[in-house]
Amino acid sequence: MSYGFNIMIEGDYALFTRPELKVEKVSYDVPTVSAMEGLVKSIYWKPAVRVVIDRIIVFNPIKFTNVRRNEVKSKLPISAVKRQMNGGEPAAIYTSEDRSQRSGMLLKDVKYGLSFHLELTGIKSEHDDESEEKHYNIMLRRLKKGQYFRQPCLGCHEFSVKRIELVDDFDLSQVDGSLKGDIDLGFMLYGLKFADNGIPVNGNWDEPVFSDKADALYYRPHMINGVIDVQKYKGGIVC
Repeated sequence: MSYGFNIMIEGDYALFTRPELKVEKVSYDVPTVSAMEGLVKSIYWKPAVRVVIDRIIVFNPIKFTNVRRNEVKSKLPISAVKRQMNGGEPAAIYTSEDRSQRSGMLLKDVKYGLSFHLELTGIKSEHDDESEEKHYNIMLRRLKKGQYFRQPCLGCHEFSVKRIELVDDFDLSQVDGSLKGDIDLGFMLYGLKFADNGIPVNGNWDEPVFSDKADALYYRPHMINGVIDVQKYKGGIVC
């Protein structure tokens, strides 16, 4: 039995940030693998399974737009939140004092197909009945009902997914003509390899402490007639 999924994804805007451009955010032409993994995990995720992206299909023509956005320069420290919870001063960032304006080059009117499957990580939960079939059925049910525990987004949190639809297969005749042929996408971010392998360094899942140490992984995929066969190019990952 196959435990894979095919979903259609649509959105008004997307931003799959190029890590080499730090200040002004510029998107890759196509989704990154890590962004698609994050989208799926917003629907369903457990330590016992990992999301494996098989194919990414680009249906709409690649169109960019430039916007200017107000962003805060600081992060609210968790220590300030804890102090407020214990009756201390309010945890706040005043945007009028901590604001900067930056431009971003975004993708617009995006439509993607995503093929993925789930694999067991070997991490046991409090239950002993871990199986691919079990998690497949949970994911299938959530996709059919349109459930998620965090708003799925296209790269950045402010660019929400407009529609997710579970499909049996993709109609590749709907791929835009501008995407026909073999397009070398160059080196793209594949994801981050964390030193802790996703397991709390303190061994406590109730109050987990994770490592911040990670290496960036890159791969060089080709998009052929709108289809990026992620698994085909996975073997060429470089750190």
